[in-house]
Amino acid sequence: MTAPRNVLVMAHTGRPAAVASARLVVDMLRSAGISVRIVDSEADALRCPGAEVVRATPDAARDTEMVIALGGDGTLLRVAEMTRPARVPLLGVNLGHVGFLAEAEHDDLPDVIDRVISRRYTVEQRMTVDVTVRQNGTVTATTWALNEASVEKVARERMIEVVTEIDGRPLSRWGCDGVVCATPTGSTAYAFSAGGPVVWPEVEALLMVPISAHALFAGPLVVSPDAVLAVEIISGASVGQSFAGVLWCDGRRRVDLPPGARIEVRRGGQPVLLARLRGDGESAAGGGRFTDRLVAKFGLPVVGWRGRQPDRDTESDSRHTEQEPRAHA
Repeated sequence: MTAPRNVLVMAHTGRPAAVASARLVVDMLRSAGISVRIVDSEADALRCPGAEVVRATPDAARDTEMVIALGGDGTLLRVAEMTRPARVPLLGVNLGHVGFLAEAEHDDLPDVIDRVISRRYTVEQRMTVDVTVRQNGTVTATTWALNEASVEKVARERMIEVVTEIDGRPLSRWGCDGVVCATPTGSTAYAFSAGGPVVWPEVEALLMVPISAHALFAGPLVVSPDAVLAVEIISGASVGQSFAGVLWCDGRRRVDLPPGARIEVRRGGQPVLLARLRGDGESAAGGGRFTDRLVAKFGLPVVGWRGRQPDRDTESDSRHTEQEPRAHA
């Protein structure tokens, strides 16, 4: 007997397009005999009769086949907070601007859901980072991030003074606006805006990118995925301020940082799972697919490219092989 299928659908309810898309998704899934859950905080906006309403906690995703999120990257990062502890894949449909985390665009929605119904998808792991904050050796906060952990100044008119460290050894002291510690997934987000490199998702690495650092040696760094990055706050608090800086994880989870705080960033013990809709015969690594995503999302100019065309080149090679013996005859 086939086990029942269950999918959690979440959306950016502040966008009418997301609400309408979520209703379409629910209808298509239920018509295919798949049970659908929605969370109580979105139920009034979505108004999906027949969907099971559950509390908006990580338990909402447990025992589901996947979670479908409709919105921008912010929505996907919010939903990832539920899918990660439940170890359930997340499928994002972009209704925002860039939407690097999303697998599909709004116009592809019927085909996307058809692939979900027929189980034509794969699941890939994305590295996360675990973040520990210490004060005088005592752990004061622990959190995590999919994209990045950023240590930033509080006072606009004043830089934050930090010392950075890699694997227990001091690297450099910077007066700066902050430091971004990112994953390959986050290399196209805040770290990219700060001048960091784009890292293909299948590459395992950690990035450290200073923000507007006043120093000669202040370029972005790409280090081993097993490295431990640390940022220690030397100063930065102005008169009347209790905190010198602030830690943001994925722009969602905040920790205030007093002078002397130490932030340690290491590879996360639990990845985020993303559902991917690959075409027949496509490489599992997906390097070319990520290149296509960069071109599409950033509007990169590729007019004039005359790269390899498999069918044409194969035909040309075949003709050359047939003619070569006659040339030597």
